[in-house]
Amino acid sequence: MEDVKLMEKVLIAPEKPTKRRRIFLSNIDLSLVVYIDSVTFFDPPPNQMSFSEVCNTLKRAVSELLVTYDFLAGRLVPALEETHRLEIDCNGAGAVVAAATTESKLSQFGELMAPKPEFRQLVAFVQDEAGMELKDKPILLMQLTQFGCGSLALSLRFYHCAVDGIAASDVEANMAALTRGEDLAIIPNPDRTIFKARNPPKISHPHYEYSRGLDADHSIDADYSFTVRGTSGTTIEQVTPQKQTHLIYLSPQQIASLKKAVLMEGKLENCTTFQVVAAKIWKARSIAVEMAEERISTMLFPVDARKRVVPQAPPGFSGNALIPGFARASVRELKEKDESYLVKKVQEGLERLDDEYVRSGIDWLEVNRGVPCREGSFSLVAWWRLGLEEKEFAWGRVKCATPIIVRPGLVILLPGGPKGEGGLNICLQLPEDQIKEFRRLMMED
Repeated sequence: MEDVKLMEKVLIAPEKPTKRRRIFLSNIDLSLVVYIDSVTFFDPPPNQMSFSEVCNTLKRAVSELLVTYDFLAGRLVPALEETHRLEIDCNGAGAVVAAATTESKLSQFGELMAPKPEFRQLVAFVQDEAGMELKDKPILLMQLTQFGCGSLALSLRFYHCAVDGIAASDVEANMAALTRGEDLAIIPNPDRTIFKARNPPKISHPHYEYSRGLDADHSIDADYSFTVRGTSGTTIEQVTPQKQTHLIYLSPQQIASLKKAVLMEGKLENCTTFQVVAAKIWKARSIAVEMAEERISTMLFPVDARKRVVPQAPPGFSGNALIPGFARASVRELKEKDESYLVKKVQEGLERLDDEYVRSGIDWLEVNRGVPCREGSFSLVAWWRLGLEEKEFAWGRVKCATPIIVRPGLVILLPGGPKGEGGLNICLQLPEDQIKEFRRLMMED
C-alpha cells in the first residue's frame, strides 16, 4: 500500500451546546480503558458523491450525533467523589475526524476480512499525540480514507470504556442514519449505575474469569483503571511482535457436521453454532500452543449482560455490558474428553451468568481491581454477531467490516464466505508451526 496522505484533520464539536455533566464508569468499563480500532470498507459511491461531499456529510453527521452522544464528545477525567476512578466529563470537547487519500487500490489488500499490518495506515492520523495527557485524549476518533479506485475506508477509534461492541454498532447505525438525513435509529442511554458495585461488596462466587491487577503497573491510567500495562493507547502495536494473522474458513456444511457429531454422542439435547465452534477452537488452540497437559486452559468469551441483570439494562444502553464468560479445563481433559463434554463446558459458561453472578463479578473487581484472566487463557470474540455489514451510509452500503489488528491471545469469529453463503472465518495470530497444527485439529472429524 502506497503512502496515505492527510488531507484534513478537524475537531468536531456537538452541533449545539450540550449540558455539562459527568458519566459514572462501572467496573466493567474500567477494566477496558483501552482504545479499540475497526475499519469499514465501501465500494466507490454509486451516487457519484465526491470525496469532498462524503467528508462534509460525515462531519455534519458526527456534529449532530454528538448532541445526543454527548459523552463521546467528552474526556476521561478523575472522578470527583471517588478516588482512583475515572469518569467521563461531558464537556463538549469534541471528536476527531481525519480525511486521507492514497493512490493504492482497495484490491491490493487482497482479503479484506483478515486484519493485517497495512490496515494500521487507515488509523495513522488518529493515533495518540506524543505526550498528550489522558484528560485531553478524545474518546472518539475516525479516519476516512479514499483509495485510488474510488473505494472508501471509514476507521473508528473508540475508548473501549465508553462503549462495548454492541453500543459501538449502535453508534455506527445512528451515524449512518444521520448521513442519510434521517433521525437516530437508536436513542442511547449511557447511564451505567445499574452496574455499580454493591456497598459493601458481596463476592458470592469464585471468579476464574479474572486475574488480580498488577501492583507494579505504572502505566498512564494505572491510578484510575484496572488496565494492564501494554494494552492502552498505541503501545500494543509497539510491543507486539509482528506475526502473520491467519484466517481459517468454516463452511456451513462443516459447522453442521460439527453439530451433528456432538449431538450424536447423545449427551446433549442441542447446541448452537457458537458453542460447538468455540469448543473446537478451545481444544485445538490449547493443544497447538503446546500447553502442558496438567495446565488449566481458560477460554474467555464476552457475554451480553444487558438482559441478564435485574432490573435489565435500559433500551439503547450504551456503556459496557459485555462480561467475560469462561470455560475452564485441564489440557488433559481437552485431549481425552468427548466433544460434547467440551461443548457442555461452554454452555455452563453461559448459563452461570445470572444476575447474582454478574453482580458478584462486579464486586470482585471493586475489591481486587482486576483484569480479564491472564494465566493460560485466550479470548474468543463473536464479531460476526454485531451485524456491521448491514449498515448503509449516504455514500453506499458497507462492503466489509473488520478489526484493525488481532492481538496474540485473541481469536475473532468473523462472517465467512461470499455474502449469502454463511459460514465463519476464524481469525487469530499464531506462529507458523502452531497454526498448522491448529488448522489440522480444526478440520479433523
